[in-house]
Amino acid sequence: MLLEALRADARLAEWLRDLESEGDAGVRAALPDADELPEVLLDLSVPHEDINELVALRARLGDDPEAMALLARCVARFVRDMGEIGKGWEPPPFPECAGPLGRVFHVYVFVAALPYVRAYHRERGVPQEVSRRTLADLGRHVAVHRRRRGTGGLLFPWWISLHFHGELFQLGRLQFQRARLGQRTGRAVAAAGKGAGPGDPCLSLHIPDFSGPLSPSACERSLGLAREFFARHYPEERYEIAVCHSWLLDPQLKRYLPPESNIIRFQDRFELAHVETTPDDGVPVGFVFGDPELPVEELPRRSGVERAVGDHLRAGGHWYGGHGWFAL
Repeated sequence: MLLEALRADARLAEWLRDLESEGDAGVRAALPDADELPEVLLDLSVPHEDINELVALRARLGDDPEAMALLARCVARFVRDMGEIGKGWEPPPFPECAGPLGRVFHVYVFVAALPYVRAYHRERGVPQEVSRRTLADLGRHVAVHRRRRGTGGLLFPWWISLHFHGELFQLGRLQFQRARLGQRTGRAVAAAGKGAGPGDPCLSLHIPDFSGPLSPSACERSLGLAREFFARHYPEERYEIAVCHSWLLDPQLKRYLPPESNIIRFQDRFELAHVETTPDDGVPVGFVFGDPELPVEELPRRSGVERAVGDHLRAGGHWYGGHGWFAL
């Protein structure tokens, strides 16, 4: 049974106790039946090859009263502070011993939360096409799991929780997360005289995979959509600063890529606030090659960015996360 496997892990056992103490607050966590579930999954862009397994495991979930009670508690915790920045639920990944149902359990949590997410979007006047494209990132991340592990599931369920909690929206090529300036970036913004500082609202930019080139024109279109979207649907929040925290802002990339490349032109939008001092080589390897644990000596050299990432590591270098900002 799913719960037995989770209780065997001390960290997850504590997480379960915390959820049980909160209860389900009367939240109804209903899943579509086996006939309806495929259509819902397709609407969320879940890959076709994963749908049969999710439909089959839905029956196993429904036959496990403890697992269904856990589902209800997870949904209740997830929707409790819907739309509030930084108050979303961060579900932990389940261990392999939790079996196939544990591997996909969080997919069912997000499916069961859909009625609450869509009600929040309607309340905010979020256009249906923005809602659809934002929530479809669930399917993209199922595809990421399959590319890396060979099975369906979610590597980072906490990340998808931002989409389903009203904190992140897909607007064109980029994703925009309602966030607050951190200490170091906030101080850099304040020092530049932009009228904002640590703790003030900002939009954190994210670059989803499987979405085509990061061209300057695509970025400009996304930024235009974001300016209009947040002014209309979150008028009480002033978003005048955009930030990005990514290996794509590592200044070392300029040693390998030409100035006219999409990545360097994306970099050039930002004022660099600071660069991490701890290497994080697995992040670029994972994003560029699909698996952060690939042997460095075997990384292919099929494109400029593949050559940049791999050659730098093979030469003994490391990659670091950069933190930048610009005024919207």
